Amino acid sequence: MAKGRFFFTGFLLSAASALGITYLLRKVRSQPRVELYFDDGSMLAVSNKTSDLSVKLTGMADSLLKQAL
Repeated sequence: MAKGRFFFTGFLLSAASALGITYLLRKVRSQPRVELYFDDGSMLAVSNKTSDLSVKLTGMADSLLKQAL
């Protein structure tokens, strides 16, 4: 009887973890951000909530994308 209970508890814990990770990934992906690539191969990802400059950059990138489409 104890084996079944431990299996069920483990299964519920695994399912809850998978759902939590899925929720967090969707939340992170929906935030607007700009990725800047430099000549030396480095990258800088700027999210909308970082600073005033990032708000301006994401706004400019959004307007450029709207014009391109």
